[in-house]
Amino acid sequence: MTTPEDAVMAAEAGADAIGLVFHPPSRRCVTVDQAARIVASLPPMVTAVGLFLDADAERVRDVISQVALDLLQFHGSETPGFCERFGHRYLKAIGMAGGDPWAVARDHPQAAGLLLDGHPPGAAGGSGEAFDWGQPLPGSHRIIVAGGLRVDNVAQAVQTIRPWGVDCSSGVESSPGIKDRRLVAAFIEEVHRVQRYSGD
Repeated sequence: MTTPEDAVMAAEAGADAIGLVFHPPSRRCVTVDQAARIVASLPPMVTAVGLFLDADAERVRDVISQVALDLLQFHGSETPGFCERFGHRYLKAIGMAGGDPWAVARDHPQAAGLLLDGHPPGAAGGSGEAFDWGQPLPGSHRIIVAGGLRVDNVAQAVQTIRPWGVDCSSGVESSPGIKDRRLVAAFIEEVHRVQRYSGD
């Protein structure tokens, strides 16, 4: 999310969480001031997630001192010790294009969940590339699926993997960082539809 308006719109459509990117090369990167305004706009019980990629500890501490994040999401080569030092629950992202999810799962037993994305290991994600949903996946964590999800394929991802959650960005945008209200609503409704059908 890059604006309070988009964040509120997504929450009203039924999103459980919104993501804020703190990786400057990303077209969706937000400043600390932007992020604080976005989080302040959220209704209660919507989780604010901050995404970092190989940021130094001072950068992470600076962000969390000014933005009320509920979860941290680490996308780089961060060690378990690094991820655990900030007093926040965290998600560890795994680039599934050539990555070994089992190794990362073993390395991060304290992670609240694993976010599986279609990018190569160590990349930022947000590429809109899906991975092979049929491959064996680590079963020791709550899995969140990302990468290439859209209205027309999210049901297949949910039915195949049965994840804890799904994460979508480019698949519901009208341009990088700007969410499309119609696509957001349709995506969330499709997730709810397949959950009702499967009994989850």
